[in-house]
Amino acid sequence: MGKEKKTESYDNGSYNYKMFKCFNRKFKINEVQPTDDVRDAFCQFSVGGSGRGAGGDGDSSDDGVMGAEQLCSFLDDNQVNSATTVAEAQRLIDEVIRRRHHVTRFTRHGLDLDDFFNFLFYDDLNPPITPNVHQDMSAPLSHYFIYTGHNSYLTGNQLSSDCSEVPVIKALQRGVRVIELDLWPNSTGTDINVLHGRTLTTPVPLITCLKSIRDHAFYSSPYPVIITLEDHLTADLQAKVAEMATQIFGQMLYYPESESLEEFPSPASLLHRIIISTKPPKEYLESRNPIGKQKENGNVSPSSEEETPGTEEIQTLESILFYQDCDNKSDSDQEEEEASEDQKPAYKRLITIHAGKPKGTVKEEMKVVVDKVRRLSLSEQELDRTCSSNSQDVVRFTQKNLLRIYPKGTRFNSSNYKPLIGWTHGAQMIAFNMQGYGRSLWLMHGMFRANGGCGYVKKPNFLMKKGFHDEVFDPKKKLHVKVYMGDGWRLDFSHTHFDTYSPPDFYTKVFIVGVPADNAKRKTRVIEDNWYPIWDEEFSFPLTVPELALLRIEVREYDMSDKDDFGGQTCLPVSELRPGIRSVPLYDKKGEKMKSVRLLMRFIFE
Repeated sequence: MGKEKKTESYDNGSYNYKMFKCFNRKFKINEVQPTDDVRDAFCQFSVGGSGRGAGGDGDSSDDGVMGAEQLCSFLDDNQVNSATTVAEAQRLIDEVIRRRHHVTRFTRHGLDLDDFFNFLFYDDLNPPITPNVHQDMSAPLSHYFIYTGHNSYLTGNQLSSDCSEVPVIKALQRGVRVIELDLWPNSTGTDINVLHGRTLTTPVPLITCLKSIRDHAFYSSPYPVIITLEDHLTADLQAKVAEMATQIFGQMLYYPESESLEEFPSPASLLHRIIISTKPPKEYLESRNPIGKQKENGNVSPSSEEETPGTEEIQTLESILFYQDCDNKSDSDQEEEEASEDQKPAYKRLITIHAGKPKGTVKEEMKVVVDKVRRLSLSEQELDRTCSSNSQDVVRFTQKNLLRIYPKGTRFNSSNYKPLIGWTHGAQMIAFNMQGYGRSLWLMHGMFRANGGCGYVKKPNFLMKKGFHDEVFDPKKKLHVKVYMGDGWRLDFSHTHFDTYSPPDFYTKVFIVGVPADNAKRKTRVIEDNWYPIWDEEFSFPLTVPELALLRIEVREYDMSDKDDFGGQTCLPVSELRPGIRSVPLYDKKGEKMKSVRLLMRFIFE
């Protein structure tokens, strides 16, 4: 609500809000207190008071102490974390005491109720999802969803923003594993620029982007980085790209000895390696001016896998995958191909993941191509159209090959689409504009917080088996989500940020985003005039496909006269949720973690 210049006044645990420049409204700041569930848990596992360890009846244990063995029991029984040892529990106790009291474990040996409550609220000590890589990383790349960027070099919109290495660096630091670069000759035709072709975007030199990838590729994850190239280059410039990549990446650059792969390598076998994906030069040259394809596809740039900005062709997957060699190529094309024979091997041999159009329909291709894997790119509209008519063919294709989905060409503002359609059909690379923000991008952030945030998430088993539809709609689980309270807004925002005349009125919205049968939305009541809202409300969500479900949480500040203010959000993969009482940190609209804002929540599966 009110964002006008404020006059801050904090006195004796209260805030003063000025009204009409002459009246003061004073609101007392209440300290956060443990909820009943937290008190009950401490009562059950503490010793020295009347908890379980002391043999009491559990009526009051505020004076109890929770030592390492008791904390270990709590984590095992209540938090379903059986891997915690007594030594690890003692380290947690020492860290909590150090943060709260600045003393060593030799002075304090256990947690009192307030220490225990604060431990539950430390999101780094008590996170809502598993913080480490824990999935099998030895399967082929096609068995994983891969964190994928679209036009990774753009700083803003698709038409007039600057191209820079900075968005590439930010994406890698966030954990993105697929970086897309559009390659075009510079004005003199002697060097390579990265830019969004046929737009007003300003270029950045390719060498700058490649060096940035080399320096930041493994900042957040050791697993391979894939560079997808949209190649608009002549043969001599392709050879220059090969020389650049070889010199800059050195031993980091992986490429197979054979011309094509029968099966993709695994992420585990490609630690700290960089791989390239694009059309091989021969397929690129054949696709530049085939007369038949020009007549069939109109004016879409044939040298690019993606549509030119402003075009919105919607085709079936069979028509997209259909490829026919053209015997009527122009003399200039033939001469260019002949002239490039010497340059092609240096460039082509660096391409690990071949992109191109198969020479037949989907069903024919899956039967014929058994000794070769490749990558196919479809627009979001093409995917929608295809999944409605040939969904099983898409799933079957993605069991062995890679499918990349990119935003339609009219998303000039760098917005994004709904990623669940691609994921539910096994598409590994859902290419997103990482420089934007919004609910779709929050879902992307949430999905790839899974598996330790390494950028690779194992696809559900049913997507790798036959009988896909039979397994999707088999009921499997019910998730119970309890929202206890929130804290931290007072530290991250001014006291008049949400409302000029009173403390904020917070409420929390909880969403399940997944297959259509699982989608649901719930909302807590509004807690008025309180920086420490306590909702203590529980919601239940039946799930048919928990492997693809995301839990989206958003806090809003109620406003009677205007749009409700944003108070934070997060998105978590349901399959990674850790049962028990957890601290859930919130993020801003751009996906950056807030310094202090978090929720205390409980998750239970049945």
